Amino acid sequence: MAVCQNCGKKTTFGRNVPWSKKSTNRKFKPNLQKVTVFENGRAVRKTLCTRCIRTMVKTG
Repeated sequence: MAVCQNCGKKTTFGRNVPWSKKSTNRKFKPNLQKVTVFENGRAVRKTLCTRCIRTMVKTG
């Protein structure tokens, strides 16, 4: 579902720790975008994280 199709980045878990130190679980979701990418001369629609999009712009 929420997974980058290039690097495999997905939702990770951590804890909210307020001043009272009463920890509760939370999620860190990746910033995923739907992008059209050219692969082997064909336009392919992929779900990529913004970090992968930036590196593709730099290398391509």
